Amino acid sequence: MDPQPSGLSFSRVLLKLSGEALQGDGKSINPDVINRISREVKEVVDLGVQMALVIGGGNIFRGVSAATEGMARATADYMGMLGTTINALALQDALEKQGLETRVQTAIEMREIAEPYIRRRAVRHLERGRVVIFAAGTGNPFFTTDTAASLRGMEIGAEAILKATKVDGVYDKDPLEHDDARRFARVSYLDALNRGLKVMDATAISLCMDNALPIIVFNMEVHGNIHRVLRGEKVGTWVGEGATLMAG
Repeated sequence: MDPQPSGLSFSRVLLKLSGEALQGDGKSINPDVINRISREVKEVVDLGVQMALVIGGGNIFRGVSAATEGMARATADYMGMLGTTINALALQDALEKQGLETRVQTAIEMREIAEPYIRRRAVRHLERGRVVIFAAGTGNPFFTTDTAASLRGMEIGAEAILKATKVDGVYDKDPLEHDDARRFARVSYLDALNRGLKVMDATAISLCMDNALPIIVFNMEVHGNIHRVLRGEKVGTWVGEGATLMAG
């Protein structure tokens, strides 16, 4: 891996975006939102950070929801994987309009529109300064894109997973519904699992715990937050080893 960019805590990271992060004004994929995200990514890539992304597909199709309404879970999940690919292509287009070289790699082969996922090729793209977008989850039903993010992060040697959300970290209860909700500055993997905190799903957290891969949960809607996280500022919630601490 290349030397650490000056003044930054990480040189290679994986950014996890939900499909819902691309929504706005009633649109499944809002051009203003996706362009803003692309500008944020460009800012940090221009600093020398190697960045990969995993994006969900919930703005287009949610496999779990369809399964609860009677559709076979495997079929619903495969449809959700196709939704992530649509989002990945939209994000690729927006990133390339910012002047970034990108590659989309899919866990299900779609050679006409993307590369198949090959770990060594993905790492090589990152080393050459390209942004790599991983689509179609793990390629298997019954696994979420959170789990795909943890898996891909470990495979490419990412130093952290940046989990982008619409709130400024992990809380002891839903801050949108409870005025007395308190934010954690730091959460241990075990506490996140035992308390059922909405960080990532249990499989994803367990994978990160087994491999000591930290997760940083932050508000993507605040401009410059990715850069602040990479500089080591106290933004959002750090999920990793050690004690759980409430924010002051």
